[in-house]
Amino acid sequence: MKDTKPLYHGYRFPPTIISHAVWLYHRFCLSYRDVEDLLAERGIAVSYESIRQWCNHFGPEYARKLKKRQGRLGDTWYLDEVFIKIRGELHYLWRAVDQDGDTIDILVQKRRNKAAAKRFFRKLLKGQRQAPWRMITDKLKSYSAAHREVLPSVPHSTAQYENNRAEVSHELTRQRERQMRRFKSAGQAQRFLTVYGVVGNLFRLGRHLTRAIHYREFRSRAFCEWQEVTCAQIMA
Repeated sequence: MKDTKPLYHGYRFPPTIISHAVWLYHRFCLSYRDVEDLLAERGIAVSYESIRQWCNHFGPEYARKLKKRQGRLGDTWYLDEVFIKIRGELHYLWRAVDQDGDTIDILVQKRRNKAAAKRFFRKLLKGQRQAPWRMITDKLKSYSAAHREVLPSVPHSTAQYENNRAEVSHELTRQRERQMRRFKSAGQAQRFLTVYGVVGNLFRLGRHLTRAIHYREFRSRAFCEWQEVTCAQIMA
């Protein structure tokens, strides 16, 4: 039987507070304790452990709804991978961004071989439902090998410096990784970075590229979309 219970069923705090806490954690470089203090300043007494549970439970659901709304992103894919250490073990974070700098998807894996690249390509195709017009990567041979099998008709460039857009996109991840004192598991990294990327797409609007009046309009639209997705109102 299909579960018809509302998203926030059984939670003592109202959706407004829960969604605001999740937004704070994923929008800014804050710890759970930082979010706890920000809410406490507004007279809301909630433990950082509750905030952690909210982020783990509601964050992926918010991200799923936002991704569904955003649809397909740009048609030029910039791909790059960077190593991350999880409990002393080396993993690789694969990331794809489009020509506008929006995160298309990420995947945490233990390898960066041909099989890992193919897995990432297929995840991207499943999410975007369409092959890109052009794909840009570094000179890692795994990309070329996977490209020949999965996306042979897509032009593939490995020109020097052309992939800087994807490489720069890792900087915010590194910042959060330091704030969190490294990720605790591959699952935690995958869950957090997926939500973090989707929230970033919605709220990082390129302030330096637009006039103030347009920026405020775009930001207002982003907040409205967040309210609709989380079924909550912005805190007064």
